[in-house]
Amino acid sequence: MYRLLIVCLLILSSCKKGTPQKEYTLAEKIANAHGFKNWDKVKEFHFSFNVDKDSSHFGRSWVWKPKANEVTILTQKDTITYKTFKIEQESLEADRAFVNDKYWALFPFQLVWDTSATLGETSKAEAPISKKELNKVTLTYPVKGGYTPGDAYDIYYDDTYTIKEWTFREANVKEPSMTNTFENYKDFNGINIAQDHKKADGNWNLNFTNIKVITE
Repeated sequence: MYRLLIVCLLILSSCKKGTPQKEYTLAEKIANAHGFKNWDKVKEFHFSFNVDKDSSHFGRSWVWKPKANEVTILTQKDTITYKTFKIEQESLEADRAFVNDKYWALFPFQLVWDTSATLGETSKAEAPISKKELNKVTLTYPVKGGYTPGDAYDIYYDDTYTIKEWTFREANVKEPSMTNTFENYKDFNGINIAQDHKKADGNWNLNFTNIKVITE
């Protein structure tokens, strides 16, 4: 009887421990810090991509239905809807623009989506704009394929895995091609988006407006 009691207690103890927790990769940790776990609930993602420099303004708007693989671009000149798995000649330019704008809006998720890219080792480094000590990791793309072959991004993130700044280096050259912030984060139905990306000089702001995340 005593032996049976010990066996039962061991079984109960094992059940309480449950299955081991998943070990997330760095890419998954950064993506999840920005709401990636909620992405599978998203039916529609609406956003406007804007670049404001001094007194000039450029903008275009998008409706993305990821479950339907459908994208619509809305500009002052035209409205184009196409399927992401079937890029025709007339939608090629629109798709290039969409890939660019979506990349900025959901960059933390690209760390998981872009399986061909390589994420390096993490180190402590001074962020180029804020001068704060942050975690730094470099994302590098292969030299062939995609719209930006061979490019590299130095990503600066805090201890909550939230991205604060990045440096883009075209074709993985040593000198920065562009450096800007990730700021003014806001939660949209579980998706945490940096609405502003500013350079150090302060007269340039790539930003997102009209954001709407529709979930199931």
